[in-house]
Amino acid sequence: MKQVQPILGRKGTLLFLVIISAFPPLTMDLYLPALPQMVEVLNTNQSMVNLTLSAYFVTYAIGLLFWGPLSEKFGRKPILLTGIIIYIIASVFCGLSTSVEHLIFSRIVQAFGGSAITVVATAIIKDLYDGREREKIMATIMSLVIIAPMVAPVLGAFLLKVASWHMMFYTLAAFGVFATLFALCYRETLATRYTGSVLRSWGRLGTVLKNPQFISLLAIFSIVPMALMAFLAAGSYIYINNFGLTEQEFSYAFAFNAFFASFGPVIYIKLSKVINVQKIITGCFLLLTVCGCVTYTYGYTSPWLFAFLAGPATLSVIMMRIPGTNLMLDQHDSDTGSVVAIIQFLSMIFGALGMTLVSLRPESLIENLGLIQLIIGLTGGGLWLLIKNRPHVADKLVKVAG
Repeated sequence: MKQVQPILGRKGTLLFLVIISAFPPLTMDLYLPALPQMVEVLNTNQSMVNLTLSAYFVTYAIGLLFWGPLSEKFGRKPILLTGIIIYIIASVFCGLSTSVEHLIFSRIVQAFGGSAITVVATAIIKDLYDGREREKIMATIMSLVIIAPMVAPVLGAFLLKVASWHMMFYTLAAFGVFATLFALCYRETLATRYTGSVLRSWGRLGTVLKNPQFISLLAIFSIVPMALMAFLAAGSYIYINNFGLTEQEFSYAFAFNAFFASFGPVIYIKLSKVINVQKIITGCFLLLTVCGCVTYTYGYTSPWLFAFLAGPATLSVIMMRIPGTNLMLDQHDSDTGSVVAIIQFLSMIFGALGMTLVSLRPESLIENLGLIQLIIGLTGGGLWLLIKNRPHVADKLVKVAG
């Protein structure tokens, strides 16, 4: 750890990073059990309700590009606090929504604030940790953050029993207030601030994109989230509408998937000690391809089979996220805010694309999901095989292992 946080300390810093990293899954997963109900209550259709998801991710992605470079100029803490305040206000307005249009607009504002939190969270990790230590911290944070999608649908289903779906967004606002307390205790970690103008700070995005090594990795690991986001968008409809599960039963099935995925970071750290990281990533793409193929052909036969296919597919995506992100961060020694913004921007864009594509044929959601997993596994795996032994990959992995 490069800098010790005087108030938070080591354990407090880790908890702080877990909390601010948990915003995306909590904001997404808490109200997933309510999606089918919201179609009826808001007197709309599945596509419009799904727009509360896809519009959120698109806005979130654009917000990353807005806030990332600014965190290099003004510091991590001011951007973090600004983002949390916007998020809290927007969450309250989501809860007050009486129409799907109102909810979509409020979700867009919520996404704009939330993007500031996410981009700063990853930038702080880069500020504080290097090499293998950073990889271990990322794995630890990811393992703990994955608890959020395990708990969120169960909590969401419980809230549906005791209150309306509006309460879910009030709960998110309360979580934002809780995160604010930790953010106030955090001491700035940005050592050197960018001295140019605000406009020039956004121009650093272009500088980052001129690095061909960074772009080669970006092209591979940015498409991987499509497989996971497609499952998140279609999961509730598949379990509830296709297989006839109740909202509570869906929450358990979804929690099972998240529980399965929670082992991903731990498995990766253990395997990376004895197996070449290039081989681990190759194996993950192969696993995703196989899961996609079987889901497409047999996934509709049973909710249990579907769940046992979704678990390994999610596991492969989660396992690749750690070395993929670490490799991309290592391609630049500076402009961390811009680097993180671009990485997360494209992940969100492709994630939103996955959500859209899986819903194009609502009557064939399982086949759509399997096809997306299959294509991502084949495409990403093929591109990875082309660059996995090149110096900007192999040399960085040797450095981390050492």
